[in-house]
Amino acid sequence: MKDRATANDVPFTPLDKLFEPTVPKGPELPMIDTLPVSELHPFEAHPFHLYTDEKMQELTDSIREHGVLMPVLVRPLDAGGYEIVSGHNRVEAAKRAGLDKVPVTVRELDDDTATILMVDSNLRQRETLLPSEKAWAYRMKLEAMKHQGFRSDLTSGQFVPKLKTARERLADESGENYKQISRYIRLTELIPPFLDMVDGGRLAFNPAVELSYLSLENQTILFSIMERDELSPSLAQAQNLHKLSSLGKLDESAIEAILLTEPVLKKKVTLKVERIAPYFPRGTNPEEMEAVILRLLASWQRSREQKRAHESGER
Repeated sequence: MKDRATANDVPFTPLDKLFEPTVPKGPELPMIDTLPVSELHPFEAHPFHLYTDEKMQELTDSIREHGVLMPVLVRPLDAGGYEIVSGHNRVEAAKRAGLDKVPVTVRELDDDTATILMVDSNLRQRETLLPSEKAWAYRMKLEAMKHQGFRSDLTSGQFVPKLKTARERLADESGENYKQISRYIRLTELIPPFLDMVDGGRLAFNPAVELSYLSLENQTILFSIMERDELSPSLAQAQNLHKLSSLGKLDESAIEAILLTEPVLKKKVTLKVERIAPYFPRGTNPEEMEAVILRLLASWQRSREQKRAHESGER
């Protein structure tokens, strides 16, 4: 069995080099031209969603007409089959296009190297990312870098940690501020409903970071109150919840007191075009997007009123 490659072997390999038809240097298996899609499995805990319907349809149509032009990067699994490192959307589109096989590059990669390549390829190739996708991607990559972040000091014979260097490299490579990286990673401590709210714009980023310090039990209580009373905490309220939690004084009554007695700051809703553009046909201008959103909100409001009237009639 050949030794597996480490992250140090391929830390800065350009993505286009990964998909060249020639076999890259290093300990790996020979190039395999094609593999059945049935043998390709998603990367474990893959943090990125597949493309939305319209973008996926465009990719499917392209693959149906031209085939898969860029090979999928995979690594062999001990239990059989292959794990997709880069190319999840291409594989899904190929399935929808009716292809049984796709071109691949097979490489022997350890878990940390595979994770780093998986995250990097998605961060570079995707135009827009949800906060949850960034959060889990940054966390997974940082943990992989930390696993590789120890070296043998030749003068003392001791292992010297390089955690700070790993964090700094992550910030440099992602183009994010060092502190912003930490804030994104904090979001992974949120319960799934809160993370969904952040992705959907119903919970602001900075309050969400503060709420991530609450216990899972208190987050669940808070979420129930927010849903019941249809409110969202301001940054000041979230900070107060965080403070009481750190003092061990946060319970349901304290949560309700903060949310229901403290004034809620007036919030301005801002929808960035790049975040909502994937849900509209290409070429839709901002004014048309606004009109569609307002119509949908009006329809949603009517639906809520009808539901409430129905529930009142059953009482």
